[in-house]
Amino acid sequence: MTNFFKKYEKLHPRIEKSPLRRLIGLRRLMSVTNNKTGELWQHFMPRRGEIQNRNTSDVLSVNLYGKEYFAEFNPDREFEKWAVTEVSANTDIPPDMDTLEIPSGLYAVFNYKGLSTDNSIYQEIFSEWLPNSDYLLDHRPHFEILGEKYRNNDPDSEEEIWIPVRKK
Repeated sequence: MTNFFKKYEKLHPRIEKSPLRRLIGLRRLMSVTNNKTGELWQHFMPRRGEIQNRNTSDVLSVNLYGKEYFAEFNPDREFEKWAVTEVSANTDIPPDMDTLEIPSGLYAVFNYKGLSTDNSIYQEIFSEWLPNSDYLLDHRPHFEILGEKYRNNDPDSEEEIWIPVRKK
């Protein structure tokens, strides 16, 4: 498959209404220039077994951005990143962990294959797909589902990228 077709394929998301998601995990404040993603996941992964009522073995990486985050890019602007798993109830919360709920809403879901450190997919989503779509970015959590095909630092790794949208 040529690069053109790979690019074309990855920029055609499915549009899906996500249900309410109840999550438990760890969070860190960070920015692009002060990225603490590795530290967050190093703390979360050994402890995920402590979480009761898990719905799935998948883990999610969730980003919470302020309303003005996307107005003008600033690599020093902070956002909150969560390493979580989905649960049926936000009870029996392990020490030092928190709960998060992602409200139901419309998402553009991109199937991504490649290194998680390659952020070019996000540039393509926000600079190519979104402006040419029938959707606007909505102010809700952004997240990735890291399922059974996810492999950290593996170019064949697969994940789903969920971008909150609303109709224009």
